[in-house]
This record gives sequence, structure tokens and C-alpha cells, in this order.
Amino acid sequence: MRSIYLAFVLLGLFWGSNFIYMKWASELITPAQITLLRVFFGFLPLAVVAWRNGVIHREQIRHLPHFLVMAVLATAFYYFAIAEGTARLPSGIAGVLGGSISLFTTLATLLVLRTERPNALMLAGVVTGFAGIVLIARPWERSGGSIDIDGVLWMLAATSILGLSYVYVRRFLSPHNLPPLALATWQTGLALLVLLALTDRTGITAILGDWHAAAGVAVGLGILGTGMAFLIYYYLLQELGAVAASGATYITPNVALLIGWAAGETVGMLEIAAIILVLASIAMLQIGRQRALRETRR
Repeated sequence: MRSIYLAFVLLGLFWGSNFIYMKWASELITPAQITLLRVFFGFLPLAVVAWRNGVIHREQIRHLPHFLVMAVLATAFYYFAIAEGTARLPSGIAGVLGGSISLFTTLATLLVLRTERPNALMLAGVVTGFAGIVLIARPWERSGGSIDIDGVLWMLAATSILGLSYVYVRRFLSPHNLPPLALATWQTGLALLVLLALTDRTGITAILGDWHAAAGVAVGLGILGTGMAFLIYYYLLQELGAVAASGATYITPNVALLIGWAAGETVGMLEIAAIILVLASIAMLQIGRQRALRETRR
């Protein structure tokens, strides 16, 4: 049981620290180049573990179109949008917005699959989550405001597309009972090929001029924050189930905000209020979905 708790904390730390690594790297290379390096170094541990466990099989090629959709949307575009948003925002703010994934996953599930009926707690969670996002975006400060609205929109584009990707997996891939590690490996490997074809790599070696940024992207963002995070998440899925495993999203915004504060970013009452609302939204959505599941089983 201790190893499960350790894995849970590590996942939150890995996810939460991703934003400061992207912030460092964005001062030297482009968001597209950050994404390429992240996926490359994240793919390495996944490929090794998948090969050693023998989860990749030839017959899985028939699912290649679905793997490619997930690679383009849930990996290449998602990581690019996160990097673009983080480059424009304080890393702590980006981390709080990144924690809104469950909000958009719930919305996508309700609107597209329509297999769940929203209850009052779930609807309250959606409203609370958007209230937290509004506090961060601060639309009343549009003239000379301290928050880049384009950065907020990039972060929301990332979280919403990831929410839709979960729906896509449930509809087109989950019925085939593919090993999650195989899906992650195909998804990341194909995303790497797409990024290699589309990314302008001019000046990408500039990151080697700052060993903090280089190590942050290669080790922190790639190997730990992507590759190892995938492996830990699937371990928690197996041991705890999806609802409990996704509880790591409670840790992620807090870690990102604390690291940003330690790096000199301003953390005021609005930021604290926003993270409280986002975390409350996550809690209400998870509890609401558990109640909805119990009611459908009766």
C-alpha cells in the first residue's frame, strides 16, 4: 500500500513540475520544439517497457487510424497547446488551468456520449470550475491586464481537446480491450513521427546553452513528466481504478503554483481563490459521477 501512495504523490509531482520546465525552455526554443523534445524523451521509457512486456502486436495495426487520431490530437496538439499557453503565462497559473481537465472531460462525456445523466452536484462542479477559470483569466482587466488571454485560451484548448480524446477512446478503442501501455506507446510514437515531419528544428540546439532548461525538458518534462507519468498512471489505474487514480489532479495545480511561487512568480488572493474553485470543481465532478454510477446500477 505504501508503494501506491508513493506512486500517487510522484504522479502529482511529475505533472505539477512540468510547467516550470516548459517555462524555462520557452525562453530558448519554440513551443513546437519543446513539444518535439518532450515527446521524444517521453517515448523512450514507454517503448522500452512496452517491448519488455510484449504488449505491442502486429494485429494492433488495424487500429492505426484511431491511434493516429489520438497521436495528433491528444499528444501532439495537446502538448503543443500546453507549451504555447505556458510560454505566455506564469507557470503556476498554467498549472492551475491544466488542472481543469476533468471539467472538460465531464462536459465532453455528457454532450457527446450522453450515457450519463448529470446530477446537481456535477452541474455545480462545472459552474464552479468555470468560475475558477474566470478568476484566472480576469476579463475585467483586458486593457493592460497581467494575464495573457491568448495563453488562457491555449490552455483551455489543450484541456478541452484532451477531454474529447477520452470520449474518443471510450467510443472507438476501449471496446477492443487494448493494453493501456500499448495505446500509450502507439500514440506517443506516432505523435513523434508527426512532430518530426512538421516541426521547424532551426535553433533547437539553443536549449543546450542552459543546462537547467535542457535537463528540465529531457529528464523532467520528457522522461519523468511524460514517459514515467504514463507508466505510473496506468499502475494506479490497475491498483485503484480510474476515479481514484485521477485524484492526482488534486496535487498537480498545487505543485505547479508552489513551484511558480518559489521561482518568484506572484501568487495573490485571486490565484488562491481560483485554485480553491478548481479543486472544488474536481471534487464535485468526481463525487457526482460516483453517485450517478451508483444510481444507474440500482
